[in-house]
Amino acid sequence: MSTVRSLPGNHRKGTVDGVNAVLAQLVADLEALRSDVIASSRVGDHLTDPAHVAGACNLDHYLALRSSDLRPLQTVLSSFGLSSLGRSESRVLATVDAVLRAARALATVPESDRADDDVGPPGGAGADDGVGLLERNTEALLGSAPKSRRTRIMVTMPSEAATNPAFTLALVEHGMDVARINCAHDDKEAWRAIADHVRIAASQMKRPVKVLVDLAGPKLRTGEIAPLPPVVRARPLRNSLGRIVGAGRVTLVPAGTGIDDESSVSVETSFLDGLSVDDLIELHDARDAHRHLVIEAIGPSSVQALVMQTTYFTNGVVLRVGKHRSGKVEGLPPVPGFVMLRVGDVITLGNEDEPTSLEGPVHLGCTLPEAVAALAPGHRVYFDDGKFAAEVVGVDGRRATLRVTDAPIGGGRLRAEKGINLPDTVIPVSALTEKDIADLTELSSFADAVSMSFVRTAEDVQALHRALDSIGGDHLGVVLKIETGDAFRNLPALLRVAMRRPAAGVMIARGDLAVEAGYERLAELQEEILWLCEAAHLPVIWATQVLDTLARTGTPSRSEVTDAAASERAECVMLNKGPFILDAVATLDDILRRMEGHQDKKRPLLRQLRSWT
Repeated sequence: MSTVRSLPGNHRKGTVDGVNAVLAQLVADLEALRSDVIASSRVGDHLTDPAHVAGACNLDHYLALRSSDLRPLQTVLSSFGLSSLGRSESRVLATVDAVLRAARALATVPESDRADDDVGPPGGAGADDGVGLLERNTEALLGSAPKSRRTRIMVTMPSEAATNPAFTLALVEHGMDVARINCAHDDKEAWRAIADHVRIAASQMKRPVKVLVDLAGPKLRTGEIAPLPPVVRARPLRNSLGRIVGAGRVTLVPAGTGIDDESSVSVETSFLDGLSVDDLIELHDARDAHRHLVIEAIGPSSVQALVMQTTYFTNGVVLRVGKHRSGKVEGLPPVPGFVMLRVGDVITLGNEDEPTSLEGPVHLGCTLPEAVAALAPGHRVYFDDGKFAAEVVGVDGRRATLRVTDAPIGGGRLRAEKGINLPDTVIPVSALTEKDIADLTELSSFADAVSMSFVRTAEDVQALHRALDSIGGDHLGVVLKIETGDAFRNLPALLRVAMRRPAAGVMIARGDLAVEAGYERLAELQEEILWLCEAAHLPVIWATQVLDTLARTGTPSRSEVTDAAASERAECVMLNKGPFILDAVATLDDILRRMEGHQDKKRPLLRQLRSWT
């Protein structure tokens, strides 16, 4: 790439000769830039799908354009009131040509001295068709946009959607455009049921709703941890000074009926029969402390009791009413185990199958043995979305020794099935697992697209393409989840391979990507992925924790509303499941409608400011 010169001093003085010299140099710099852009084209790749030839060419142009620092050139362009190159993603060569023509007009460059403008490569996006190509490719992957907004809404479907078609219909009514089925959960029967309910709901609402299935990929999580003894704790109400201000409550239910919440205690059914309001129950709890319960209410399948002292219930505790009536607590489920981690703790990570013991030094199992084998001293290890950080200090056969470098103040609980991120480690496994390949045969009959988890290299994408070809899955679109540092670094190569199929796109999995690249870099990486995919005319799905607090609690935070507004620059926004997901879909729909009146991608539209009219 040619070096762009900075603004010379004689232009700043405002002399005619100085202005002419700057304009002449500006034209020369733009011509050199144009030549570099043209020379970058790799459209000779015969494997690129016809739908993406223009995008592949434009991607090469954009990478060439951004391979040097354009800020000095931008300063000169701005000083002459010329359109800058800052919004050229979707039509690079056409933008450079337009700016060059304007600069030549100002400089009055003789026709005989102009560089040849007719040597551009075939297939590039023109001045007007870049945005249209992106929308066409988005529609091929994610379906038609709703009439009221450009950005689609994707929802991760909960297990409930397999058995409750009314819930799925409500999602579509509130604005869901794409249903995401996570193959790391549920089973094939549930996946198909969810897809069937989505099709029925789409038909009832008379609009298309796509089904995207998310392949599980290699599972890199903490292994099993031994459960804690089954116990339920009931406590009286206390004020801020620790003084008791009211009774606590515990619900006694017949053993075998299941535990509904943390305050339920399962008891022998015969003991509950015949209890009356105001009966006094005596017991010695799990600590052998003498305690009393008072029956407050009796329902058809449970008994509500009051407690004025902290009481611990465990299996085998005997409850008594008077001298002749008694029953045991039984059927309480084990409490999920955890290990406490503090800064400075030394732990081991291995691929052993036995559950992590709660006695002695902390050892954690890992669900992917190849990952442990690839660790080396100095490598960083993150647990539970970055809640805990550690550094490898030694490797011994099948185990690695880690020192905890970051943890919540006072320590925190790490449980089983929590994610592990290894940003410094090359894991020698394919992103496409045997389970994924087996699942594809079933999924291809009802899915519109598949997303690939933990993709790292172009070979990972090629492996997915081969698997789809082997089952006749040509009709399936492919989404690449960018959630590792390797995936971000290899993104241009990943896009080129993805464009060998007609329907393709990218998901920014911001949770794992933030852990791997560092939270301080997430905003920068997120922007660069948006730019690069726009240059390739490929749609982007903005994912992870969008309106997450609203979906979980019913009330959004201020920061996540701002984040949702920024997501309008993507072609699709993904919401995770939660008790208030319908509210989250409706809120996101409203936010996207409002923001699209102000901005298209990163281009301000300058509509009328109604706030002060």
